[in-house]
Amino acid sequence: MVELDRVSKLYGETVAVDDVSLALRARAFTALLGPSGCGKTTVLSMIAGLLAPDQGDIRLDGVSMARSAPERRPVSIVFQKTLLFPHLSVEQNVGFGLRMGGLARSEVRRRSTEMLELVQLAGLGSRHVRDLSGGQEQRVALARALVLAPRVLLLDEPFSQLDTGLRTEMRALVRGLHDDLEVTTLFVTHDQTEAVAVADEVALMLAGVLAGQDTPKAFYTAPPSLAAARFFGVTNEVPGRVAAGCFVSADGTLRHAACVADGAAVLVVRPEGLQLTTETGPHCVPGTVVAARFAGTHLVVEVRADGGTRLTVHVPAAEPVSVGGRVAVRVPPQACTVFTQPR
Repeated sequence: MVELDRVSKLYGETVAVDDVSLALRARAFTALLGPSGCGKTTVLSMIAGLLAPDQGDIRLDGVSMARSAPERRPVSIVFQKTLLFPHLSVEQNVGFGLRMGGLARSEVRRRSTEMLELVQLAGLGSRHVRDLSGGQEQRVALARALVLAPRVLLLDEPFSQLDTGLRTEMRALVRGLHDDLEVTTLFVTHDQTEAVAVADEVALMLAGVLAGQDTPKAFYTAPPSLAAARFFGVTNEVPGRVAAGCFVSADGTLRHAACVADGAAVLVVRPEGLQLTTETGPHCVPGTVVAARFAGTHLVVEVRADGGTRLTVHVPAAEPVSVGGRVAVRVPPQACTVFTQPR
């Protein structure tokens, strides 16, 4: 297990990482998620030993790595840029670290060949890297990192420069390699869809602070904060107030139990958590459809509630929806989270 214990890093007067405590479970796949500039790569660099923390400690299975040089840490990194050696063949790139470690040539070749098979590049060992596609280059970079049999694999947005199809393919490959090799993996990304697709756990960083660590499902269904909910793409925010444990929307159309202090509050609910209905009664808000857009697997429907609240609902693509039509939006309490309104 990798543990960051109250780690901070400053660049001059700028706090890049602020008192972060984070645990990466052994053999788990953890996504370190957050917007650009939030401190993700700084955390990764400190685990790798490329940067030293200004405060706190980093431990591997309880043993501090703070004084270990990067080359003495059982860690491999795959960067956004592959940094392959252009004058070497694919096999020579993969085996470079093994050769530097003094392994016999025959053993280097055997392990490099096995790893190329694992990353689906069998038979390409003699090819020069300048003749590879972008996806193939990333596979070579992965093979070069994994052939060293690291205890921890760090991935710093390695697929951000690939097209959508290749990114999906590479995510599946990385997840499959992780499952086969059982290497503790930290995957840095700014893309919540990517994080959810591959990770066992998500650690969310916002403005240098760890904003939460949990399963992808928990972040979707019960975000730890309003900022986290916004980053995960919650598009419905309903302002209101909480009194005596009950949230009431500003227009009075929504009422839900709430476990936050009395005062100004906001209810958040994902579009896929809502349903269109013709029913009336508790948790059903009457309104008018003002827009409907086809989004491939579903329709994105905008409803203006009679009280003024605007709600976005995702419904099956085949469901008949008419702009201007009267509907009701069911707002299930279990799909909602209420937060105190930030000042």
